[in-house]
Amino acid sequence: MDELRVALERGSGCADPKVSAFCDNLLALYPALWLFAGVEGVELTNNHAERILRMGVLWRKNAFGCHSESGCRFVERILTVVQTLRLQKRSVLDFLVESVIAHRSGAPAPALVMP
Repeated sequence: MDELRVALERGSGCADPKVSAFCDNLLALYPALWLFAGVEGVELTNNHAERILRMGVLWRKNAFGCHSESGCRFVERILTVVQTLRLQKRSVLDFLVESVIAHRSGAPAPALVMP
């Protein structure tokens, strides 16, 4: 670990601005790089986060992104709702139906996060 820190500190003073910026950025995050080694329960990889984001990445690739500000807000919100409900093992369709019924009747929206 010390060898990496020394190499990053050397690279921080490099004449190449990209190398220098890369080393500076890693040095700023250096304690977090080794958090998994000293804290029980911290995963070595970010695979869980990557899997959660995967659906949104695939949607953006297949739909060619958003074409309006309001469209982007809708996509952000619906993907968040879908992923949150899936993590809670709740029905996305049931939640959306409840949401539309609540909206049309003036009732409060259903809770996305369960206590």
